[in-house]
Amino acid sequence: MTLSATITAPAAPGRAISADAPFFIVMNAGSRRKQADETRAVLERELGAAGRRFELRVVDDPATLCAVAQAAYRAGRPFAVLPRGIFNYFSRGHGIPADLDASTRLLIEARAYPVQVGFVNGRMFLVNASLDLYPKLLEDREIYKQQFGSSWFVALYSALFTMLKPHRHLRLHIEHEGQTRDIRSITLFVGNNRLQMEQIGMPDEAHALEQGLLITIGPRPVGRLAHLLLCLRGAAGLLSDSDHVTSFSFDRITVTHPSKKRRCAKIATDCEVMRLDVPLQFRVSDQPLLLKPEPAVAEANRS
Repeated sequence: MTLSATITAPAAPGRAISADAPFFIVMNAGSRRKQADETRAVLERELGAAGRRFELRVVDDPATLCAVAQAAYRAGRPFAVLPRGIFNYFSRGHGIPADLDASTRLLIEARAYPVQVGFVNGRMFLVNASLDLYPKLLEDREIYKQQFGSSWFVALYSALFTMLKPHRHLRLHIEHEGQTRDIRSITLFVGNNRLQMEQIGMPDEAHALEQGLLITIGPRPVGRLAHLLLCLRGAAGLLSDSDHVTSFSFDRITVTHPSKKRRCAKIATDCEVMRLDVPLQFRVSDQPLLLKPEPAVAEANRS
């Protein structure tokens, strides 16, 4: 479960939000109604004690985080996250504490600062976007989650189940800086999260994100067992040592299929799976998303 919040008064980056600005909070509750009730109680206690007005909406939609972020981006409003899920790469990458009381207090006190987001065909993503295999992994994980609940074990088991199934190899044309790369891969992954890149063992790529770029990763075609071993290398933080991975940084690329019959592609942007028309245009945002907390507070929470 993730809570996303926007502050309805505009704010300049690095400046405090007005003390009387109300919060609009969207809660993705999923099937965990007990946790939703507990979360509501914390919000009422912490925000009420600070004298802050807020409106709370509860939804059952895994795409909540990006939907609220994109609305805040378009309106130029500050955006915040109160993490309640399993992985929380976005909040962890920006130093937002997992403890709800602490993150709520931070929501009240911290300033806003600009952060980079990515787009694919006009759809925003905060952490990553990918096609083919990874969207299938998310769909399978959601099926297992509905049957067995949300946990690290369920996520790991469903990922292993998906990886061991046969998968087709993609043939893609990638246009980048006036040149075209032809690649074959089982998936194409575009990253926008420093923490995620560091965890899979790609520190150079993590540094490129700090320079205002996105990262594309394409595992080369290998057998199912070799692909599973490649995933385990990523989990162990050793992916950069593999000879079976192609990666590069960019600010804008266009991805097409050689076959003109492929007019759309299945895409995952963070946790939302959809079909988008080909060609796929991935790019860095031309303006930042305003995020709370400010860098100094984020660094303090990461340490």
